[in-house]
Amino acid sequence: MGKIVITEFISLDGVVEDPGGSEDFKYGGWSFEFSRGDEGDKFKLDETMGSDALLLGRKTYEGFADAWPSRTDAFADKFNSMPKYVVSSTLTDPDWANSVVVDGDLADAVSKIRDEHEGDIVVHGSAQLSQALLEKDLVDELRLMVFPVVLGAGKRLFGETSDKKALKLVEVAARRRRLS
Repeated sequence: MGKIVITEFISLDGVVEDPGGSEDFKYGGWSFEFSRGDEGDKFKLDETMGSDALLLGRKTYEGFADAWPSRTDAFADKFNSMPKYVVSSTLTDPDWANSVVVDGDLADAVSKIRDEHEGDIVVHGSAQLSQALLEKDLVDELRLMVFPVVLGAGKRLFGETSDKKALKLVEVAARRRRLS
């Protein structure tokens, strides 16, 4: 059975909106202001190469579908070839290779997707989808790459929930940094 993994670039104040700069957010591209270093780059490459499928919200899907098909490195080849599930009530005919629209009950859809895969089904970005998955306790793992910036505005990963959500810290991978 596949595992639902949310992976996010996140600011110190919890903002996950537009780290890559493809949306119309006033701080769009904020993650590019910082080097992830060799460790961070290797982590993202390993994460992608270890993914079985992508589970994306419509906005993230559209940004990825615009960017990745024209690229040709190993990372792009993996993104372009793996199955992609898009949670959307408005998108009907996705044109990026191996993409399927998921609508209806989220828990039922996630259960079916999990049954079709053995490995990680990775959610990149997709703040609204991530919040819904967290609310419905459908997330097996959270991977947060924290950037040393306070944005003060933007979509946050953690919003209101119906109840407390206890998590278990499994691993921390960090380069030691001092903030000023």
